[in-house]
Amino acid sequence: MSTRIAFLKGHGTENDFVIVPDPENAIDLPPAAVAALCDRRAGIGGDGLLHVVRSAAHPEARHLAAEAEWFMDYRNGDGSIAEMCGNGVRVFARYLQRAGHATEGDLAVATRGGVKTVHIAKDGDITVGMGKALLPEGEVTVSVGERSWPARNVNMGNPHAVAFVDDLAHAGDLYSPPPFSPASVYPDGVNVEFVVDRGPRHVALRVHERGSGETRSCGTGACAVAVATARRDGTDPAVTGTPVTYTVDVPGGTLVITERPDGEIEMTGPAVIVAEGEIDADWLATAAAG
Repeated sequence: MSTRIAFLKGHGTENDFVIVPDPENAIDLPPAAVAALCDRRAGIGGDGLLHVVRSAAHPEARHLAAEAEWFMDYRNGDGSIAEMCGNGVRVFARYLQRAGHATEGDLAVATRGGVKTVHIAKDGDITVGMGKALLPEGEVTVSVGERSWPARNVNMGNPHAVAFVDDLAHAGDLYSPPPFSPASVYPDGVNVEFVVDRGPRHVALRVHERGSGETRSCGTGACAVAVATARRDGTDPAVTGTPVTYTVDVPGGTLVITERPDGEIEMTGPAVIVAEGEIDADWLATAAAG
């Protein structure tokens, strides 16, 4: 390994990521190292880390190599592994475009949540095929302080609890995970979205991302919110036979979510690379050792 390791920094609607290109999966990134890189004071800073690996080189993605050349080995800001990150996929695709591994048009990206279809548009926005939502049965409640709300359980390859509130300030500071019940519903924790209406087919959210705290945006969360809102509004495309599109405001910008009658969901939004540089390998080794 060289004494310095390349990295980039990017964001999608201000959901920001450290990007570590590692085509052959040669860089050891244990949780402590990832957490150190994502530390906003002692590291580079990010809500999460995008480890860019060829699918054929990663044991978790080799079976997907025939469908997608590149695997998004996504990590939360605390170093834990996550199944998917919608904003992360867009930034991942933007990196591949910048590095010459992809061009405008369609691209397949392997994730722990399956292979995602990406379209890089000429106008700069990136659309990600997010797959279909699962809507597990059962009542869920989330709480902040003395307030509590019923929440819709939506799985977008990762778990979400969507609560409709009167005021986004009711979500509190979102530094720590909002309590939920029953505890058995989300044994590995959950992303919690608090949602208010802004207008016809237009909502806004705040989110506590599992393993990261409150973030400026959450792509899978925006999709989960659109799905939950469509069910609340009686616009479920599987019932109406008509696609439905919601504009979802997040603290860091706006995402556009479309759900089709077959259940497939598309998310469109920006993705920006803001910087690149080098990580000191000695520092990273020390960080990895905890």
